[in-house]
Amino acid sequence: MIADVKKSAEQKMQKSLDALKVDFSKVRSGRPHTGLLDHIMVDYYGTPTPIKQLANVTLADARTIGIIPWDKKIFSAIEKAIRDSDLGLNPMTVSDMVRVPMPPLTEERRKDLTKIVKTEAEAARVAMRNIRRDANAHLKELLKDKLIAEDEDRRAQDEIQKLTDRYIAEVDKLLQTKEAELMAV
Repeated sequence: MIADVKKSAEQKMQKSLDALKVDFSKVRSGRPHTGLLDHIMVDYYGTPTPIKQLANVTLADARTIGIIPWDKKIFSAIEKAIRDSDLGLNPMTVSDMVRVPMPPLTEERRKDLTKIVKTEAEAARVAMRNIRRDANAHLKELLKDKLIAEDEDRRAQDEIQKLTDRYIAEVDKLLQTKEAELMAV
């Protein structure tokens, strides 16, 4: 029973950490990468569709993402979707490719992105603490129902606290890495 509670808590914490990694990958740093456009949906004949399902997304050069759609009629829809997104990018069509130039980040924009990243990291920490609270409540319930002894409860709570500390340290490490990446010129 205790092992199930710990295993469940660890799985939930790992999912929260994975979600944070995905959120961090969406935050734009100085250099382009194709994953930056993964969350953008294009209106494809009335259906919201991810760009990567409509086109080849590649790095054209060190500062440009190139998008080559398979259907030549959706150039304007792709441009509009990227322009309307929260990334602040200005795509343009050149022959058979949509080019998305990545402007260099200003100091002010870097600081704004750092604030966003810190907020996401804090949300992940709160999620970890909520998982710990739920696991401890479950242990208290087991103790109340006399399914486990007090010393087992205390030991399990200590282990869950260590697990929480480990995952929060992972979040802090990810945050430091992303901040350094954002502030690098």
